Amino acid sequence: MNVYDTANKLAQEIRQSEEYVNYKLIREEVNSNLELKNKIDEFEKARYETQIIALQTGKDDESKMRHVQELYGELIKNEEASKYFDAEMKFNILIADVNKIIGETVQDLLK
Repeated sequence: MNVYDTANKLAQEIRQSEEYVNYKLIREEVNSNLELKNKIDEFEKARYETQIIALQTGKDDESKMRHVQELYGELIKNEEASKYFDAEMKFNILIADVNKIIGETVQDLLK
């Protein structure tokens, strides 16, 4: 089996994983609830902007961080949003683990 076949098999297995299936399902549910989708989008945008500022300046913007925390605090009270964040986290862990395994394989080339 060549590397490309293996990569395609990995992609297929990711799509069939519990983490992927659950995340996709809850994303579809959230996307059908426009009000909740907009709130999550607002949170994601604020979180992203806060991370970019921290990366660019090397410092956290306390007021923006507080705003992100407030948005998250509101969202997490919603059962559907809570399920969304949980599914997103589990999927991200899966992808991070796969990336780590692949990264460790090529690590000796970077020395």
